[in-house]
Amino acid sequence: MKRIAIFASGRGSNGLKIINHLKNSSEHEVSTILSNNSTSGIIESAIKLDIPYLAFNRNDFYRSQEVLEYLKNYEIDYIILAGFMWLFPEYLIENYPEKVLNIHPSLLPKYGGKGMYGMHVHRAVHEKREEYSGITIHFVNPEYDKGRILLQTKVKLSKEDTPEEIESKVLRLEHHFYPRIVENYCK
Repeated sequence: MKRIAIFASGRGSNGLKIINHLKNSSEHEVSTILSNNSTSGIIESAIKLDIPYLAFNRNDFYRSQEVLEYLKNYEIDYIILAGFMWLFPEYLIENYPEKVLNIHPSLLPKYGGKGMYGMHVHRAVHEKREEYSGITIHFVNPEYDKGRILLQTKVKLSKEDTPEEIESKVLRLEHHFYPRIVENYCK
């Protein structure tokens, strides 16, 4: 059984899709949820689903080993970022080489990097009148959105699409592909 930890900062819709996708799996288990936001939707979901969770602050994450010790205590095999907004520290990447995955709401390298998340991305795509947008699922390395790409898939946009409509189209891709990539990769 491969044990998975999900990191999220907000509502956690991708995390929930992964949890629901894997809930009957005999090969995978979402063992814990971690968040840098103690009032996030993903923490509320963890409580409702009776999944252990850890809410941590910046000091816990960057200046101590608390998060790593927590992950080791739960014997975590893979880390999945699902809307986690902080740069992942090198000490965690080194302890989980090629075992930390992230999803980004654009076709990287376009619209990636610090500050490019959520509606910031969709507004930028809208302003440039891109013909396509999409998702990128990639490994995490010490730089924002620069890890090796596992999957990119795109969706056609229309000139009339608002940033909110772009977000909706991209979120459908995220919810469809991310749980399946997690399941296939974490074997």
